Amino acid sequence: MRVRWITALILATSAADAADLPGSRDFDLLPRYPQSEIVGFKERDVLDRTYPLDSIRRISGRLRMSDQIAASGHLTTVTYLLPDVHTGIEAFERGRNRLLNEGAELLFWCEGRECGSSSLWANEVFHRSTLYGPEARQAYLLARLPGDSDRLMALYGVTRGNGRPYLHVEQFVPDQPLGIILPNPGTLLRQLKSTGELWLPRLPQEPTAEWGALLANVLRLDSTIRVSLKGKGAAAWYEALTQERIKARRMEAETSDEDGLRMTLLR
Repeated sequence: MRVRWITALILATSAADAADLPGSRDFDLLPRYPQSEIVGFKERDVLDRTYPLDSIRRISGRLRMSDQIAASGHLTTVTYLLPDVHTGIEAFERGRNRLLNEGAELLFWCEGRECGSSSLWANEVFHRSTLYGPEARQAYLLARLPGDSDRLMALYGVTRGNGRPYLHVEQFVPDQPLGIILPNPGTLLRQLKSTGELWLPRLPQEPTAEWGALLANVLRLDSTIRVSLKGKGAAAWYEALTQERIKARRMEAETSDEDGLRMTLLR
């Protein structure tokens, strides 16, 4: 009886392993969602990859967005089918938290109808019709991965109308440096409110006009919040934000040995 039980376990494990597409693999930085399987995998060089930094829509037959990243480079895509008892947004949230814990920087993050048409995300952005579902049951983010490179990672979680949940993950390594990429201010505010902290490791000690205006816009989106600034350039960034007409009583500054700038929500 014990031999039969062990044999059945081995066969079940083998069947689970065999469910993944041959030659597919997970990303080192992002462990797979429990009991999910890889149903789509591609790795190739692309001449033009576009990632939205805003909600998307179709105008005059063309895909439109207010901001985007477009570049050539090496693209790896993995599509996971999740267990039916979970949702695409659950897997998306797990992946987002993992990326933040690893030091990734969110450039854009949307959920539900604010992302735009799920059909456009599925067919025009990711080119996988199986990702099409109700707009209220989708979430997307684009993040800059930690390190000195310009690696990007995109996550798209969705639960289809038939109840099937998916998580689509892409890693993109551009051929050329992307230069300065400013995150969406609404995304930074969403991150600050959801986690209580916003860490910007690439920010220089000496404030720049572009980032000063961006951080001021983040704080203007919700005039009720107060924040603590911490890092080597915290005092300088405090002054820069007051120059952007953010009231001094909404901020505290603490100089530390930490690179970049850490903004923490004050309760």
